[in-house]
Amino acid sequence: MNAAPADQIRLLDLQAIDSRLDQLAHRRRSLPEHAEIDKANADHTALTSLVVAAQAQLSDTTRELAKAEGDVEQVVARAARNQQRMDSGAVGSPRDLENLQHEIGSLSKRQGDLEDVVLEIMERMESSQTRVTELTARLDHSTVVLQEAEARREAAFAEIDADAEKVKRDREAVAAVIPADLLKLYLRLREQQGGVGAARLYQRRCEGCRVEFAVSDLNAIKAEPKDEVVRCDNCGRILVRTAESGA
Repeated sequence: MNAAPADQIRLLDLQAIDSRLDQLAHRRRSLPEHAEIDKANADHTALTSLVVAAQAQLSDTTRELAKAEGDVEQVVARAARNQQRMDSGAVGSPRDLENLQHEIGSLSKRQGDLEDVVLEIMERMESSQTRVTELTARLDHSTVVLQEAEARREAAFAEIDADAEKVKRDREAVAAVIPADLLKLYLRLREQQGGVGAARLYQRRCEGCRVEFAVSDLNAIKAEPKDEVVRCDNCGRILVRTAESGA
């Protein structure tokens, strides 16, 4: 392939621009906010599960307390009815009176036991409520952390994308004046060679693969016509000759 030396040198400008675009893309992918957001999302998901579980436990405890308090109310109501019967003199039989007194005593003990249960459940309920409050506060904080990290990432995206748009406009201007066949070769090599399709020959060295040429190889390159598109024998990239190439 043949191309004017000026067009070949423009490949170095294009390569520098493409390398800059690659750097911006890498920076965009490698922002520290990505890891922060991943961690914040994981924390938020875990805390959400904990809050849901704590709220379910609180709900269960609330129902348990309502049932226990209902049991106490039933015992108190029954004891009150029995006491009212005794006080009214409606129970005439001594045996019935004795049985009623015994039942009132049993109900009093039952009431005490149930009230102990109510107190124990209330303590658990208070503990559950405290846990829900604490976890909810942590969840709210994790939401703020996530939102702040996302905001920083979006701000960084905006800055990088703005730089990339400017660089892309510069690229369009440079690529537009490079012959189509030379540009096609450059793009193919760039894809094959890790993003570098053209490299400068600088003082006997290919700046693409860093291999230094022997004097005989350098003389062979020097013997090629100036418009000949030379390729590096080692890496295959387009080897662009300049005034500092020594060839």
